[in-house]
Amino acid sequence: MTRPRKKTLVKPARPPEVTPQDRRRDGRSVYGNREQSWLAFNQRVLDQARNPANPLLERVKFLAIVSSNLDEFFQIRVAGLQQQADSEASGLSIDGLTPREQLRRIRRSVDQLVDGQYACWHQEIVPQLAGAGIEFRTAAQLDEPEQAWVRAYFDAQVAPVLTPLAVDQAHPFPQVANKTLNLLLSLDDPTTPDADKLMIVLPVPRSLPRIVPLADGRAGPARHVFLSEVIKLCAQRLFPGLTVDGAHAFRVTRNSELYIDDEESENLLKKIEEELRNLRRGAAVRLEIEEGVDPALLADLCRHLDLAADNTFLLRGPLNLSRLMNLHEMLDRPELKFPPFVPADCPTLRSPRGIFDAIRERDLFLHHPYDSFSPVVTFVEQAARDPDVLAIKQTLYRTSGDSPIVRALIEASMEGKQVTALVELMARFDEANNIKWARELEEAGVHVVYGVVGHKTHCKCCLVVRREGDGLRRYVHLGSGNYNPRTARLYTDISLLTCRESLTTEVAQLFNTLTGLGRTPEFRHLLVAPFNLHERTQELILAEAAHARAGRPARIIAKMNKLVDPATIDNLYAASQAGVKIDLIVRSTCCLIPGVPGLSENIRLRNIVGRFLEHARLFYFENGGVPVLYGGSADWMPRNFFRRVEALFPLDDPEYRRRAVEEILHSELRDNVDARELGPDGVYRAPDRLPTEAPFSAQQHFMEIANRRTATPAPVTPASPPDAVVALSRQEKPAIQP
Repeated sequence: MTRPRKKTLVKPARPPEVTPQDRRRDGRSVYGNREQSWLAFNQRVLDQARNPANPLLERVKFLAIVSSNLDEFFQIRVAGLQQQADSEASGLSIDGLTPREQLRRIRRSVDQLVDGQYACWHQEIVPQLAGAGIEFRTAAQLDEPEQAWVRAYFDAQVAPVLTPLAVDQAHPFPQVANKTLNLLLSLDDPTTPDADKLMIVLPVPRSLPRIVPLADGRAGPARHVFLSEVIKLCAQRLFPGLTVDGAHAFRVTRNSELYIDDEESENLLKKIEEELRNLRRGAAVRLEIEEGVDPALLADLCRHLDLAADNTFLLRGPLNLSRLMNLHEMLDRPELKFPPFVPADCPTLRSPRGIFDAIRERDLFLHHPYDSFSPVVTFVEQAARDPDVLAIKQTLYRTSGDSPIVRALIEASMEGKQVTALVELMARFDEANNIKWARELEEAGVHVVYGVVGHKTHCKCCLVVRREGDGLRRYVHLGSGNYNPRTARLYTDISLLTCRESLTTEVAQLFNTLTGLGRTPEFRHLLVAPFNLHERTQELILAEAAHARAGRPARIIAKMNKLVDPATIDNLYAASQAGVKIDLIVRSTCCLIPGVPGLSENIRLRNIVGRFLEHARLFYFENGGVPVLYGGSADWMPRNFFRRVEALFPLDDPEYRRRAVEEILHSELRDNVDARELGPDGVYRAPDRLPTEAPFSAQQHFMEIANRRTATPAPVTPASPPDAVVALSRQEKPAIQP
């Protein structure tokens, strides 16, 4: 039965915060600003939209991704800063800025980013689409036959679902839903020429397609018009006897952060459902509106939305470029898209034997999407159908709408197996989907647990208990990515499937901690937040510094999504000053500044923005010649260390460690196509490439390896080595010993 409240973790105390004055050196902050770093990441995504080496419709996708990312940024980060500013909060950012200072800088950076977006669309992509036979027309550019077709389309498909809403003394300003398309209309009544213009808000249902193909039967290029242009052309038809004096599309972004006290919520699921409904009425944080709108009308609109000029963006249009993602799906133009890529099947699973036999012979290490995600799905599906499997325990953070993983868990429960699902209801923007799955799982008899108080369950773990000839054996999957087969084809992640007792025992312990009550667990092999992950991470970094000072081999290579935690950054600075060579591969937000003399001159920081979204986490420590390598779900951020349940797992198999370090990490450090490197001035630049140096894309390299692996017969591989205990020596000379 579903448990209405979260469990309470007994966990170690959080270390003290670093005060703002501790974060300055020579009068300047030694940290980069979190918000500016995130916006710089989106500039790199925009760079891919402007890159002529990418196929044209892929560039359209990159442009759409920038808009989608900006939406989330305003819904969460800007909304939070605005709340702090409005309440006169005294807190400072990691680099010592007040909320109002950050908002001013954000506005300048967003203006530049949005200007770049629209310049890319109008000056680069639209002309090149036209050259490829794909045209976009504004209402003013339509000829008479096209206008006639548009009017007929409007009358048949659009007008019946539109509801104009007047704004006057008798009609209050309507509730404008978050991120919806609306038109602001100004009407004149010819019978009362001296009267004020009438304001009309015209919401456009989400169900209407935003890109309309002109299907008038004429040969020639594929012509398209945006829905907002259709409505502007035909708006007069909605108001007989009145004159439409102006029509401008607009869009409101609202605060979308859930504010829930999960300690006080008796029924967390119902409370989240209530808050999701309230989000539609969240405070407005951004108004996007087409340029040319009457200033008085705009001022009136801002007054109704309680928005200042700093929160208003006048745009050339079209609004909401994220809807351009549909264009990629609408058009069957393979020559304008990336060549199809089929993930490689796991060679050891090509035989008809079951997946448990394969795992028992040797651990399976997978690099998605280059290696297919199907072994992970197969792992759960075979567990559901195997009569010898007695129990399945699974974490679910984000999954697909038609999830085969969830279906397998339901099937297993219906077959009488003991099934437990840890469903994170507060996975941002997936709350409604996870509530749906939680209810379906509960109805099938699955034990559904919502996680723990004050912590999101973000670790990726699946545990299977199977009856075998020599007793019960546990099998586990551990990974960096969500149990979502769809995104597994788009995101880069890693997976480990193992029955190694040292790991399976600790995964079982983790599940028991999350579903039950008990003392603080002790983990010797896994690094688990909020228990030992932060402490061990600092120890691993400082151990490298000690190795370097003692003249032993010392090196750190860390790949993650975000790097924000000040204590971790400080220790990386200390390791750099001790002579440790540090390579960081950080996809987006990063508050560390590399290459500063006397502080971080031994740190190189880069990221890759390419065809696939970089999402894997890998952490390599040279450890005096006895290397240590971890993979898993956690970034180096305070939220991952202290406010989430995370798990990093050791990769001890020599072949898999070689693959992770030499094939993955070293290749990403070689990339000179999609990589950008951060300089001490806070600017990302393409890495230097000698005239004789060939272009090298890590993602392309991984696809080529996967293609070769698919064509290679399954090798006969030795069994995994015995369990290794990775323990940190607390002697005078820190070392990691196997």
